[in-house]
Amino acid sequence: MVQLLKQKKQVVNVLAVFAIATFSLHLLTLFILILQGFTVRQLSLQKPPTFVQLVNGKPIKTIDTLAREPEAIRQFVSKTMVSIFNWSGNLPPRTIEQVSKPQSDLGILIKTPSGGVKRVATSSWLASFAFAEDFRKGFLSQIAEMTPPEVFSDRPERKMSAKLDITQIYPPEKIAPDKWRVGIVANLIQTKGRDNKKVIIPFNKDVIVQSIDSFKHPLTQQITDLQQAIYSVRSDSLEIYEIRDLCLTDEYDKTAKQRWLRCKVKF
Repeated sequence: MVQLLKQKKQVVNVLAVFAIATFSLHLLTLFILILQGFTVRQLSLQKPPTFVQLVNGKPIKTIDTLAREPEAIRQFVSKTMVSIFNWSGNLPPRTIEQVSKPQSDLGILIKTPSGGVKRVATSSWLASFAFAEDFRKGFLSQIAEMTPPEVFSDRPERKMSAKLDITQIYPPEKIAPDKWRVGIVANLIQTKGRDNKKVIIPFNKDVIVQSIDSFKHPLTQQITDLQQAIYSVRSDSLEIYEIRDLCLTDEYDKTAKQRWLRCKVKF
């Protein structure tokens, strides 16, 4: 009888140890799951890595997600400014047929600083999405004031077009973390009527650029052509947030602070 009691007591002890061990494993598993959940959440909140395209077209992964190559900045500024002043009177072509048979541009209505309403070219309106949002509205108002109404005329003798001819674009100068200044020397050439009379307006500006994060639309098959165009404009992960007059009398390699003290006129 005594031996049976001892055996029974030993069985109870083994079960108790097993229960405690199982409970401890459950606690450890729960702790690991909670830790893994926090790790996944932190990864989801991190910015995705930026791939910078070099001049030769080879993409590289950068540690700094806001780093940009100088040539990429120059191309962005050149492309954006030319598109802003592309006043051809026609809509940007979306198909091969529209290249040979362009559609007339009716323009986009924009409120002007004087309180009136004028039209800007559709290409200007689309390109303006490359600007910072707080700068874009005022900039479009200025473009509306500059755009001649003859751009949208359907009479050939009154028709006017314009384009920006960039003669020189300076290397980007870093003025702050992830911000650059790019000087451009250009002429705004306006052509009017069948006789192709030209009016040339100097356009020499300092374009202030900053890097941003941009993301592709996850449902590319379900967005409109307009949305796709806007996403395409923002795909460079850069935006213009200020435009100043370019001081051509100064050496361009002077520091930004010295030059800005002498050249404070905004566009």
